[in-house]
Amino acid sequence: MRIVLFLATNLAILFLLTIVIKLLGLDAGSTRNLSSLLLMAAVIGMGGAFVSLALSKWMAKRATGAHVITQPQSEVEQWLYSTVKRQAEAAGIGMPEVAIYGGQEMNAFATGMSRDHALVAVSMGLLQNMDRRQVEAVLAHEISHVANGDMVTMGLIQGVLNTFVIFLARIVGSIVDSFLRSDRDGGGVGYFITVMVAQLVFGVLASMIVMAFSRWREFRADAGAARLEGKGAMISALQRLTAGHGDTTLPREVAAFGIAGPFGKLFSSHPPVEERIAALQRL
Repeated sequence: MRIVLFLATNLAILFLLTIVIKLLGLDAGSTRNLSSLLLMAAVIGMGGAFVSLALSKWMAKRATGAHVITQPQSEVEQWLYSTVKRQAEAAGIGMPEVAIYGGQEMNAFATGMSRDHALVAVSMGLLQNMDRRQVEAVLAHEISHVANGDMVTMGLIQGVLNTFVIFLARIVGSIVDSFLRSDRDGGGVGYFITVMVAQLVFGVLASMIVMAFSRWREFRADAGAARLEGKGAMISALQRLTAGHGDTTLPREVAAFGIAGPFGKLFSSHPPVEERIAALQRL
């Protein structure tokens, strides 16, 4: 489930910071000095993305009600914990936290600030509807996300895009405001409203880029799972997801980091299952 760790969270943070900056008077006249404006946009844009990343594990646990396994209390928990530990060692990363959450859909996700401080969680529906080889492949997919540094990369991409969203929105706001105000000082109501609207529009366009990267990294995580557990197991797991319609009720904060998500759409974080299976067969 991994972005959406970012989309809703980042847009909310950007809007909040925009209001705070306006109230503090830091935005007035900033477009007169493009270097200063770009620096401010970078601090806010990158800061917002990495605040989201830093809070990702806490948000995911809270949103899903995930139960972290500290001391395995059953054979299933012991097997789950041991599988993640084995795969983490094979992938060369630190042992992630392992959790189970109560969703009835077949899904799992990984998130966290770094490769050595991640969280891997599986749904009850996944454990109940897949055999263990399939579950191991799903876990390997999530471990591969962690090993590939996908969370940090997503944070960097989102931060850069946030920067340009903030920068361009203020340029547009300044242009519109110059037509509405005779004194050309800027910072009026027209400027503020235009910035908010432009920020929303540019934010949606930026989300398309983030989703395109998200779809690409799903192929990489599938390939990583094939290396850890065999491509047959990963193909079998994806086929089982298709049989389960690939539905997800994951909160949008983490939906992009799941093994399953909405497929085949421009704003989808996951490519169609058929394309993922075809890519695995070509390995």
